[in-house]
Amino acid sequence: MDAIRQTLQKYFGYSEFRPLQQEIIEAILNHQDAFVLMPTGGGKSLCYQLPSIIQEGLTVVISPLISLMKDQVDSLLANGISAAFINSSLTYEQIDDIKEQLQKGKIDLLYIAPERLMMPNFLAFLEKLKISLFAVDEAHCISEWGHDFRPEYRELTILKQKFSATTLIALTATATPLVQDDIITQLHLTNPQIFKASFNRHNLFYQVLPKIDTYQQLSDYLLEHQDESGIIYCATRKTVDNLTTQLALDGIKALPYHAGLSKKERDRNQDDFIQDNADIIVATIAFGMGIDKPNVRFVIHYDLPKNLEGYYQETGRAGRDGLKSDCILYYSYGDKIKIEYFINEMGESKEREIAYEKLQKIIQYCDSRLCRRKLLLSYFGEEYPEENCGTCDNCTQHVDTFDATIPAQMFLSCVARVGQRFGVNYIIDILKGSKSERLIHNGHNRISTYGIGRDYTKDEWTEIARGLINYGYLQIEGGVYPILKMADKATDVLFNNVPVKLPLLKERKTGMKKFVSGKMNMELFSRLRALRKQISQEEGVPPYIIFNDVTLQEIATKMPSTWDQLHRITGIGYYKIKKYGPRLLKTVIGFSQTSSSGLDEWGGGANKVPPMSDTCLFTYKLIQSKKSIPEIASIRELSQGTIVKHILILLEHQKELDIDQFLTKEKQMHIEEAIQKLNTDRLTPLKEHLGAGYSYDDLRLAMAFRNVAKNE
Repeated sequence: MDAIRQTLQKYFGYSEFRPLQQEIIEAILNHQDAFVLMPTGGGKSLCYQLPSIIQEGLTVVISPLISLMKDQVDSLLANGISAAFINSSLTYEQIDDIKEQLQKGKIDLLYIAPERLMMPNFLAFLEKLKISLFAVDEAHCISEWGHDFRPEYRELTILKQKFSATTLIALTATATPLVQDDIITQLHLTNPQIFKASFNRHNLFYQVLPKIDTYQQLSDYLLEHQDESGIIYCATRKTVDNLTTQLALDGIKALPYHAGLSKKERDRNQDDFIQDNADIIVATIAFGMGIDKPNVRFVIHYDLPKNLEGYYQETGRAGRDGLKSDCILYYSYGDKIKIEYFINEMGESKEREIAYEKLQKIIQYCDSRLCRRKLLLSYFGEEYPEENCGTCDNCTQHVDTFDATIPAQMFLSCVARVGQRFGVNYIIDILKGSKSERLIHNGHNRISTYGIGRDYTKDEWTEIARGLINYGYLQIEGGVYPILKMADKATDVLFNNVPVKLPLLKERKTGMKKFVSGKMNMELFSRLRALRKQISQEEGVPPYIIFNDVTLQEIATKMPSTWDQLHRITGIGYYKIKKYGPRLLKTVIGFSQTSSSGLDEWGGGANKVPPMSDTCLFTYKLIQSKKSIPEIASIRELSQGTIVKHILILLEHQKELDIDQFLTKEKQMHIEEAIQKLNTDRLTPLKEHLGAGYSYDDLRLAMAFRNVAKNE
C-alpha cells in the first residue's frame, strides 16, 4: 500500500483515493478480472493507469475514440508516465517506431481501438509482448441492450481465448443492471470482482424547463455565465446551425459540431473547445464521447434526449473536476412526437420496443415532480436514501399541492375496471365521456366511471395521471403501446380512503439555479488561467492537461508561496512541480506583492479582490487608446461580454468614458426610443422590440451610460 500511495502522490498529485479506486487497483495487482461501474468524473482511468506503473508488463487500453486516446496519452506524458496510442491518425513510420519501443519495454500503456486489436497482424504482434492487463473502456458498447451498441465491440470476446492468463478489466459509466450482466457475459470475465460506485454526481444540478420562450431563456443563461465552458446538445444538424447563427447575432460566440460539417471543421471546432479558445459548443450527440475536458460548467439539452442512458452520459461531461455545474433540459411533447417518428422508422420490432420503453422512462423523468436525482439513480438500480437532494429543481423549488384524493380514486378505479389493459389517454377518454368508436366498441361507455370526470379538462387529467405515476400509485408497462398497472399504494387509496396529495395543476417555474463559487481570489484565478493557457500553447496540449480548474482554484484560494505549500495543492505531482513550479510561484508571489489581497490561508493576509482589479485597468488603458470592444477582446483573448463587464465596472468607479466609442449614434437613438415607447428599462422586452441587430451587451451599455447621465 505504501508503494501504491507513493505512486499516487508522485505521478498524479493526490494524497487520497476516490471511492473504490484503491480496491480496484489492489484487485488488478492481484491478477483478478474486474467489472467497474463508475460515473463520469469518478476516476476510472486511474484504476488501470496506476497499476501500469507498478507492475511489470504492458497495459493495453481498448478505447473507441481517437480524441479520447490522445487526451489520455497527453495527460499521462504530462505526468511523466510512458504512454502511446496507435490509430489511423499516425503514419506507418510513427506506428513502426511505437512498435519498436513496445518490443523494448519502454511503454507502460498503449491505447488502441477494437478494430485495430482485431487486425490479424496486430493481434499476432501483441501475442509476442508481455501484457499484464487489458482494460476495455466504454464497455457498455458491447451490449445490444445499451444505448450505444457497437458491433465491433462484440469481437472482443476473443481476448480471453487469445490471452487467457492476462487480467481483464471492463469499465463503463452508464449501464443498467441488464447491460452490466451482458458485459460480464460477453467478455467471459473469469470470476470477476464487481465494483459499482454510486451513480450520484453530487456536484451536478439537474433542471427540466418547459419549452416556453426557449431561446430567450438560453441566451439569458449564457450571458450570465460568460467565460464558462459549456455544451448545448440539439436533436438535429439544422437546429445546431440555426442556434449557432442566432447566438452569434446576439454576440455569443458558439461553435457548431455535427456530422454534416467536414472532418477538418469538426476537428478544428473540437480543438478550439478543448484548448479553451471557444467556450461553447452547440452539437448533436455526435460530440463529446471522447472529450476529457474537466471544466465544463454546464450541459444544456435544447431538445429531448432519446433515453436516460444517453442523457446521463451527456450530462456527465459537466463538472468532471468535481466543481458545481448545471444540467438543464428543455422539454416539450413536440420533442416526444419527433422521437416516436424516428422509432417507427426502425426496421426490427425488438429494437422499436426497446426504444419505446426507453423513451417512456425519460418522459417520466421530465414530467416528474419528485427528486430528479432519486429518479435518475433508480433507473440504474441505485437507491437514493434522501427525500430532498437540494441540487435539483424539484427539491429546491417549493411545490404547492392540493387534495387529489377524489380525482385519484376516479382515475385508479377506472384503470381497475378496464382490467389494467389500457394507457393514459384511453382512461381519460372514459372519464371525460368520449364517444370514440373504439371505446364504445369495447363497451366502456357502460362502466360506472364513464363520464364521471367531466369537471376536469383533458390537460388537467393528464397532469393528475403524471402525478399518480410519479408518486408511485401507477406503473407503466410496455413500449410501443404502454399500459397502466396498479401499484400497491393504489389499493390503500381505493379501499382504505388514504388521502392523496399531488402538485397543483399549474405551469412549472422557469427560474435557473445558479451556484456561487467559493472565496477564491478571482483576479489571481484569471492570471493562473492565462499562465495555463500560455504553457498549453507552448507545449501544444489542451490547458486542462497542464492543470485542471480545481487545482487553479485551490491555488487562488490558498495562495502558496513556498515549494512545500505548492506540493500540498491537489493535482500537482512531483513531475509537474519540477516542471511548472517556478512559474506558478512567480505568478502567485507577484500577485500578492502588487495587489491589496495579501496572502490567504498560508500567508496570513486577507483574501479580498481589490476594488479596481488590474484586469479592468488594463481594459481601461486600451479604451483610452481608442480601441473598440472587439479589438480589446482580441488583444486580451477574452470574450466581448467580459470586456463589456469591465466597462460597466469602470463606469461604477466613475471613469470617464465616451459611449460613442462603443455604440453608434443610430443605435443609441433607437434604444432610447424603445425605452420611451415601452416605458421600461428591462432588457428582455427591449431586446424583443429592437430585434436581432441589437445584443444584450448593447442594451447593458446603453442603460449604464443612461444611468450615469441621470446621476450627473
